[in-house]
Amino acid sequence: MSHIFLASPHMSDEGYEKEYIQEAFDTNWIAPLGKNVNEFENEMKSKLGAKTSVALSCGTAAIHMALKSVGIKQGDLVFCQSLTFSASANPITYEKAIPVFIDSDESWNMSPKALREAFEKYKNNLPKAVIVVHLYGLTAKIEEIKSICNEYDIPLIEDAAESLGTTVNGKYTGTFGDYGIISFNGNKIITSSGGGMLLFNTDDAKEKASKVLFWSTQARENARHYEHKEIGYNYRMSNVVAGIGRGQLKVLDQRVSKKRYIYEYYQRELSELKGLTLMPRDLYNSYSNCWLTTIQLDDNCKVKPLDIMIALEENDIESRPVWKPMHMQPVFSECDYIDDNQTSQRLFEHGVCLPSDTKMTDEDLERICSIIKGLWNHV
Repeated sequence: MSHIFLASPHMSDEGYEKEYIQEAFDTNWIAPLGKNVNEFENEMKSKLGAKTSVALSCGTAAIHMALKSVGIKQGDLVFCQSLTFSASANPITYEKAIPVFIDSDESWNMSPKALREAFEKYKNNLPKAVIVVHLYGLTAKIEEIKSICNEYDIPLIEDAAESLGTTVNGKYTGTFGDYGIISFNGNKIITSSGGGMLLFNTDDAKEKASKVLFWSTQARENARHYEHKEIGYNYRMSNVVAGIGRGQLKVLDQRVSKKRYIYEYYQRELSELKGLTLMPRDLYNSYSNCWLTTIQLDDNCKVKPLDIMIALEENDIESRPVWKPMHMQPVFSECDYIDDNQTSQRLFEHGVCLPSDTKMTDEDLERICSIIKGLWNHV
């Protein structure tokens, strides 16, 4: 039986990616930039409805540049969702700022209640930014969170690395905040093998994007010689990588449809297992991309998350735990955490991410569900 991936690259059947890569080779625009980079930025901002965008080497670089764009300095506070991958929080420390982690609620994402408590607690030392995440393609209560940030006049950075294609009231995630983060890592819903995109949604978007372009190309001044007045970074996306991304963007809607089909298959086959629930979907007038279908096991369930992961692993099938919250990570052990009933910790301890690869067949899905059901038949 073949190996089943959690989520892996899925190139278009039409070969769009090869066409753009071939054009880069034919014109010798392999590096540093070129037509594919410019067009990928234009096509992405047009698809999502952002004011402008900058293609970068990864989503982490996009978060870093967003933080620099809002003027983060040493000692500044940044409120950040705790239940997320470390890439959401690590760039805060690049600028020697201080993360304050915010718990989740039933949305699986940042709790507006805990966020408001954080603002009250730090009313005499307000953060310079808030980083909210749309985990596994599930939308946060983004309009409420945006409203709270507006009350305090604090920029909102929207980490939509996992939610490309998710909408709320018809508006794409990544375009609600002042900045939006997209990732094209190999396991994302579309991939360019790596890479990321920073979306700008402010009135001065073009000015801010120009500054990010400057920083991300080593902060080289406009001079005949190499002149540098600021620290810069080698963060720009290559023309070949952007070509893959352009081809992938053409099949984004297809990938979202398949991810939702996978969720619905699991829902149909597994939802009657005692003690098992699937993650929520399409809350708050949203349409989720269902990037990874994730389950929760309640306290009384005799089958444990590790039982499922081991059983799948023994059958050459990938799965993984829910992200371990940042406030539980040793590297952030001294950081403050604003709790809302320990929701993020509970989701981590009781969760499993099931295979959600868009190349899976119904036979693959049947195989996975049969293994999981078998665990319930033996307890």
